[in-house]
Amino acid sequence: MDWQLLLQQIQNGDVKTLARCISLVENELAGYETLLQQLPSSQTKIIGLTGPPGAGKSTLADALIGLLVDEGKRVAVLCVDPSSPFNLGAVLGDRIRMSDWYTHPNVFIRSLATRGSMGGLHPKIIEITDVLKAGHFDCIIVETVGVGQSEIEIAGLADVTVVVLVPEAGDEIQTMKAGLMEIADVFAVNKADRPDADLFVKNLRQMLAPTFSKHYDEVSVIKTIASQKDGVKELLRIVMNRLQKSHINDRTFWLLAEKAFYLIEQKRMKDINKANLKKEIEAGFQKGNFNLYKFIADK
Repeated sequence: MDWQLLLQQIQNGDVKTLARCISLVENELAGYETLLQQLPSSQTKIIGLTGPPGAGKSTLADALIGLLVDEGKRVAVLCVDPSSPFNLGAVLGDRIRMSDWYTHPNVFIRSLATRGSMGGLHPKIIEITDVLKAGHFDCIIVETVGVGQSEIEIAGLADVTVVVLVPEAGDEIQTMKAGLMEIADVFAVNKADRPDADLFVKNLRQMLAPTFSKHYDEVSVIKTIASQKDGVKELLRIVMNRLQKSHINDRTFWLLAEKAFYLIEQKRMKDINKANLKKEIEAGFQKGNFNLYKFIADK
C-alpha cells in the first residue's frame, strides 16, 4: 500500500481516503504504523467536550459546528460512544442530532466506540486525532462519553476541555473528584433555562474557588441553552480565545510523555486479547482451583 499517496490525498482534503485511513488505524491493519510514522507535525487544535450523559454534549457540538462553519472553518468531529461490554459495538452510534452535517463539505464526523476502554475514550483516539490533523482542519472537536470520572483523560488529548453540566447535577458535583474539576478550562452549564440554574452556577463557582486558588479567574462558567443556540457564541469565543493563548510549556511535554507512555503500553500489550483471556479463564475454571493471580503470573 502506498502510504505516502494516501497521506497526500488526506492533505488534499480527500475525505473518503481520510475515512479509510481512520478505519485502517482503528482496526490495526497491516502497515498502519507506517502511515502514522509519516504524519507531519501539526498545529491543529483539539476542543474536548465531556460531561455526564444527558447533559446535551451532542446538541452543543452541533451548535458549535454551525458557528465554526459560518466562519468558513473546516471542522472534524470525533464522537466517542459507549460500547456494549459484550460485543464492543457503539450504543449511540446514530448521532441523529448532528445529521445535518454529515454531508457538509466543510465538516467531517466520525463515531467511535470506546471498545471497552476504561478511560471513556477509544483505545486508538490519539492516533486517529493525529491522522485527522493531517487533513488540514481548522479545529477538531472530540466529544467523549461521560462515564463517571474516567473522562479525565480527555485533558491529555484536548488543547481546551469543556465540561458540560446541567442544573440538576448539583448532587453529582458534590461527589466529583478534584481531578474532574481540574481538567475543565470551561464549564458549560447547559439547559440553563431550567429551574435553579443560577443557583447551580453560583455553587459551582464557589466549589471552584478553593480548587483554583491560584488560577481561579482562568476557569470560565458559561450558561448555555444549546437547543436554542443561546450562549453558544460566548462559549465559542472563550474557547477560541483560550486556544489562541495556548502555548508550549512544561505541561505540554508532560502530556506528550503521557501519550508516549500510553502508546508504549498499548504496543507491549498488543498480544493480550480479552477474548482469548476469557477462553483461558474458562478452561482454568473447568480444571478447578482457579487462581487469578497465578493465572496472571504465568502470562
